[in-house]
Amino acid sequence: MTKGGMESVEVFTSEGKGRGLKAQKEFLPGDVIFAEPAYAAVVFDSLTHVICHTCFKRQERLHRCGQCKFAYYCDRTCQRAAWLNHKNECSAIKRHGKAPTENIRLAARIMWKMEREGSGLSEGCLVSIDDLQNHVENFGEEEKKDLRIDVESFLEFWPPQSQQFGMQYISHIFGVINCNAFTLSDQRGLQAVGVGIFPNLCQANHDCWPNCTVIFNNGNHEAVRSMFHTQMRIELRALSKISPGDELTVSYVDFLNVSEERRKQLKKQYYFDCTCEHCKKQIKDDLMLAVKEGENKPSAETVKEVIQFSKDTLEKINKARLEGVYHEVVKLCRDCLKKQEPVLGDTNLYLLRILSIASEVLSYLQMFEEAADYAKRMVDGYMKIYHPNNAQLGMAVMRAGVTHWHAGLIEAGHGMICKAYAILLITHGPSHPITKDLEVMRVQTEMELRMFQQNEFMYYKMREAALKNQKIQVMPEPSNETAPSLFHKKE
Repeated sequence: MTKGGMESVEVFTSEGKGRGLKAQKEFLPGDVIFAEPAYAAVVFDSLTHVICHTCFKRQERLHRCGQCKFAYYCDRTCQRAAWLNHKNECSAIKRHGKAPTENIRLAARIMWKMEREGSGLSEGCLVSIDDLQNHVENFGEEEKKDLRIDVESFLEFWPPQSQQFGMQYISHIFGVINCNAFTLSDQRGLQAVGVGIFPNLCQANHDCWPNCTVIFNNGNHEAVRSMFHTQMRIELRALSKISPGDELTVSYVDFLNVSEERRKQLKKQYYFDCTCEHCKKQIKDDLMLAVKEGENKPSAETVKEVIQFSKDTLEKINKARLEGVYHEVVKLCRDCLKKQEPVLGDTNLYLLRILSIASEVLSYLQMFEEAADYAKRMVDGYMKIYHPNNAQLGMAVMRAGVTHWHAGLIEAGHGMICKAYAILLITHGPSHPITKDLEVMRVQTEMELRMFQQNEFMYYKMREAALKNQKIQVMPEPSNETAPSLFHKKE
């Protein structure tokens, strides 16, 4: 079964997992297996005025739709590209008096597209929206209540002149959104900004140690000639060598959790029991639960106390971060590390979580030397746990490299930036904005490293002068969100 742009994959029935995707040919790490535009996508409610509704890029100045005053676009090109999908939405928002929530807007866009094209297979789709799983029968009481509220809000918003759908079908669409919606990020890949439905991607099954990754590409409308414009899309990219006939898998959750926790999360959010090798054999759990070895090996009771202290500290940290009290976050991290260091191993999950927060917040506060020390320990731990071509690993190594550069540790900084660049070439590809940024950093740090090796004293003098003359590139304010996860779940 092949479709436009989908010649290299086929849908098959996977034992115990329903449908899945299989490779039809060989792929090497970094190969794009397929790219898929969104069937429908919307910007999150909280960001509708700062993110372009066509390409989902974050921009300083956006053009507002003169009709509904709700939608915003980079420029006329993005606005024109959006009109087919925005036309019905535009008049419905005007009639309704205000825009509904992102879930309602996404459901409406899906149904207007069906009204235009019918509910069968769309061009380039391996499956129709009708065939996607909705898991409504697995919903708990709370989810059923949310579903009823969504259906009622949808019916208030849906225009009487549009094609009318039955309650059961509307529930199916919300069920599909609940378990298949994909998180869209801004062009730097650092913030989740919207949500979309990609029917082909939905066919890829989960594995905690997958052979593929999914990257969101915002496309490019900036080329002077429109024939070189590229569309917003997701790309399914190979992480390791894939042979014809191999199943294509992606990870729905971050690997940085013990197998039991990952399984709980998958069951709660996606309604299935994970049977991947890493969960069955609890691979890497020993690293994530590591404690100090040797003659000073702590007692089980001490370990339990420190883990509980770490969990309590993480809750306090979240509260302090929400309030923007970053000096308090640093104090909490330092106190926690004092307790953890004599007890927990270098790859322990709780130690790594504190190191990650400490390095990010200290960088933001421009306390780069201490931040670099924590970042180095975090990266050393991550390297032992994550798949060598994991996108989150690549981003973490990149942040650590920048922190080292800011701290004046040019050799270590350049090494990390090169390592991150090698990972992101595979996970994001050479034309992604993050990879391009990293390439610029790699060239700059290489040049500085040469200067440092020739004359250390002169290097520091020139660096000092350069930093005095230019505003130091401040690290972004620490976000309270974790990195965008693959699929969007309503909390």
